Amino acid sequence: MMADYLLFATERYALPILRPLAETLQAAGHGVSALLVRGAAGSALPAPVRAVDVRGAVALKPRAVFSAANDVPTFVSGAKVQLFHGFNVEKRGDARGHFRVRGLFDLYCTQGPLTTAPFQELAAQLGHFAVVETGWPKLDPLFRGEDPEAAALRAKAGGRPVVMFASTFTERLSAAPVLFDAIAAEIARGDRYWLLTLHPKCAPELFDRYRALAGANAHFVEPEQLVPAQRAADVLLADTTSVVSEFVVQRKPVVTFRNRAPKPHMLDFSDPAQLPAMIERGFAPTPELQRALADYADAIHPARDGRASERVLAATEALIAGELGPLKRKPLGAWRRGLQMRWELGYWG
Repeated sequence: MMADYLLFATERYALPILRPLAETLQAAGHGVSALLVRGAAGSALPAPVRAVDVRGAVALKPRAVFSAANDVPTFVSGAKVQLFHGFNVEKRGDARGHFRVRGLFDLYCTQGPLTTAPFQELAAQLGHFAVVETGWPKLDPLFRGEDPEAAALRAKAGGRPVVMFASTFTERLSAAPVLFDAIAAEIARGDRYWLLTLHPKCAPELFDRYRALAGANAHFVEPEQLVPAQRAADVLLADTTSVVSEFVVQRKPVVTFRNRAPKPHMLDFSDPAQLPAMIERGFAPTPELQRALADYADAIHPARDGRASERVLAATEALIAGELGPLKRKPLGAWRRGLQMRWELGYWG
């Protein structure tokens, strides 16, 4: 049965999460529209995805709404499906972080065992949502055929090794201000090529500083290019950002600066003067590090077939068909959040 589906995003970094799902829906003959608000307002997904405003989203009466955000407009019809906007990087405690349940979603499409098990426990306790481990649509392109964008980024290196730098916007955790001088010195050396990116919420002046490093030895990557950049890079330099986990899924080494919860698969350091030596270690991973990378990758995202989007669609159809069991009524807090979204989006019918 052909149907209309709605994609929902509140930040630009959600677009690479939604794009593979849009392609899967379109390949199946479905209509796909996108409601992009807050930080994602003014952005777009490739045609034939149709951009709609909030009234257009309501009028669409979608079969399901796929959200790559913490919330979703509950006053739009259809099943509400949570896709997540990142991996659990333990920035906050579970109750306030990745495993916070806001009562808005009918289905959580989880990335791997480390996410699935906690949400299954919560689903058993609360009863108002279902959980299916599907993998993450954003990573589908990592495991598909050739990626022209990744190849183009790689070609810029001219045969040199490629380092990618990514940073969170959380000021107390961000490496971007602290490592700027050390990264600039590495770029000036020119023996490696750098791909630089920042979280869209980072300060504009920080964006200006890092964009100014682009040239013969570096390229600045916009949020929409994040996945091709990860394919193109050999080693990642980062902090406590979800990009660390995305990169590890490829079994590639990650060097982290003052990570909030360092783990065996990370090469973590705290002194900017250590940066050159840590990058060297990243390019010469030990067997122990390689095993740790593989183990963690299997725990967070074991699927490597590039078909997470297909599983998301199948899980959604199973939910709608009642195959995932009956769901309890949503909690009172969900009603309050729905009112807040109506107020924010200016929709009252």
